[in-house]
Formats: sequence, C-alpha cells, structure tokens
Amino acid sequence: MRDPRLLTVVLNWRTPDMTLRATRAVATAMSGLDGEIVVVDNDSGDGSEAALRTGVAEADWPVPVRVIQSGHNGGFGAGMNAGIRAGRADDQAPDYVYILNSDAFPAPNAVRILLDRLEGHPEAGIAGSYIHGPEGDPHITSFRFPSVASEFEGAARIGLISRVFARQRVPMDVPEATRRVDWLAGASMMMRRSVLDDVGLFDESFFLYYEETDLCRRVRAAGHEVHYVRESAVEHIGSVSTGMKTWSRVPDYWFASRWHYFETAGGRWHAAAATTAHLAGGVLHRLKQTIKRQPPADPPGFLRTLVRHDLRRLFRPGDTARPAARPQAAE
Repeated sequence: MRDPRLLTVVLNWRTPDMTLRATRAVATAMSGLDGEIVVVDNDSGDGSEAALRTGVAEADWPVPVRVIQSGHNGGFGAGMNAGIRAGRADDQAPDYVYILNSDAFPAPNAVRILLDRLEGHPEAGIAGSYIHGPEGDPHITSFRFPSVASEFEGAARIGLISRVFARQRVPMDVPEATRRVDWLAGASMMMRRSVLDDVGLFDESFFLYYEETDLCRRVRAAGHEVHYVRESAVEHIGSVSTGMKTWSRVPDYWFASRWHYFETAGGRWHAAAATTAHLAGGVLHRLKQTIKRQPPADPPGFLRTLVRHDLRRLFRPGDTARPAARPQAAE
C-alpha cells in the first residue's frame, strides 16, 4: 500500500521573509512524507515573488518546494485555490491538501499528526491544529457555526445573555482534547482531497473572512466531520497581513463576507434576520456601555455601516459579495 500523497499550500502577501520561515517549518514537519509545497504569491507587487524564488532556490529542502504567482489578489480563498489547482509538480494527485498561513509555524510532528488523524478517521473531511501564540498562549480557533442567536449574543456582550445562549456562542473554549467541531480557523488545516472534489474549493466570493466557515459548513452538510486535533501544535503570530489587530474601522470586505455567508447558508431573509439580531444586541451593548460611561467595544460607526451595507444587499441582491474597492490584503 502506497503512502498518502500530500500537497501543502502557503499563501504570501507582502511578507516574503516570514513566508519563507513558515515554509521552512512546514517542510521540516513534512520530512519523510510523500509531500510537496506550493508557495503562492498573491500578486503582492512589491518584489515578494522574486524574494521567494531566490529564498527557495538557495535553500536545501526535505521535500520539493516551488513558487507560483496567483496573477491577481482575489483574497485568501482565491489564493489558496490557486495553489490547490496548481497541484504537485510530479503531476500526482494528492490525497490530502494542507493549507498554512504565512505567519504559522508547525511543530515538527504537527503535519504528520493531522495526516494520521485523517487516515485513521475516514468520517473526517477536515482536521485542524491546536494554535498557540509565540509565548505559548492558546488561540481560540474552534467554533460553532454563526446563527441568528449567536449574532444577538455576540453583539450584546452581556453576561446573562451569553449564559442563556451559551450553546449558540460562536467561539468555543479551547478544547483540552481532540474532538469534532463545526468549523476551524484556516491557519493550519488539512483537507481530504476527495471531499474537496465533492463540495468544491473555497468560495472565491469571499475576499477575506468567513471563507473557512463556509467551507466547513459545506463539508458538514455533505456528511463529513471536522476535527480539532489537540496534539498537532502550530505557533501563529496572527493578523500580520490583514492588520486586524490595529483596525480603527471594520473594512468593507468584512461586511460583504459576513452577509454572503448568511445569505449562502439560508437565503437573503436569513441574512436580514441575522443583521436584525446583531443590531438588537448592539443596541443593548451600547445602552450598557452608556450606563457604565464607557465607549462601545465596536470600532466607531460599526452598527451604522452594518445596517447601511446590509440594507443595500437585501434590496439590491444583484450586488456582488465582494466590495468594489477593498484594501490590499490577502490572508
């Protein structure tokens, strides 16, 4: 019986040095496996591609590594799809596809553990890692699917409401052991290629955010499981390309992705109900913060932008899910 074939895709957006570091980490983790790595430059336009090609050419790798150019910055899902479609240089169809953020660094056994999980659990279509920060702090990367109830709970930020809707709350406490979940963050995720053939690749209508939520939803709807694998550890810096940690306002593509997710999952009026619930929760949150004489936790203008965007999408359903002008971000 042959060893399973693996294709790893690492997506770069203007972080070539960090991408090479991530590539070195995952190449080490793939040592001894039948695997190849594709590094995708997502049309960075800043010399990243040349730097990546030079870095790959000058290093010795335990597995084959090559660099490709996506040709346009279509976002995270489109960039990953470009690498998946490029396939392996040996033209052998992979049994599994592993995607890795450019600011994520797998432990030496992390990839093999995910592979063994999928090999030993045919009911699982996706397996994802335990993610931690540079100081070892655990990151929340396992979730329940968003719902109308979770929109209300997440926007309200009130203890009593969160307790009532505890089972609908999207973020899960970091699991202490391997278990099934609804969906996983895409920083370190391995997917069964036959499942991708069944449900399709990432929906490229999402520029950024909700794309892995949508993919896991489709995988679950097709009868496959999503597993959080506690033993597979990956260090992750987070938000290096997107700048999410320093947002002064939520970008348009986040609103577009959120609406598209709810609309795809349940239709336009389902998306509208989710927005109504979020608005109700947001109003309660602002009332609480006013009483406490503290500012809202959301960036300035968040609710106003949410309502304006979603009303336009509700009554002009032909509008694209992708914003007409979006910041240059890729992961």
